Amino acid sequence: MTGFDVHDHRHELKQLRDSGRTSLWENREGMACPVCDDAFSRLFVTRQAGTTFPENDGARFCLLRDGDAAYLFRH
Repeated sequence: MTGFDVHDHRHELKQLRDSGRTSLWENREGMACPVCDDAFSRLFVTRQAGTTFPENDGARFCLLRDGDAAYLFRH
């Protein structure tokens, strides 16, 4: 598994939200998750120490920690 940088994949992602400390992205190109290699639908990025997630619909998530950020991939 290698690192992940949103800016390296900006052309494949559409930014939906950005608070400065967190951001939400849509995968427009069917890009593979760097954790499991399956395509993901959304990417959540946080630089906060802790984040609360609302109840989900049972979808699978993959988490990648890289440098100063954590990446959450929703499948």
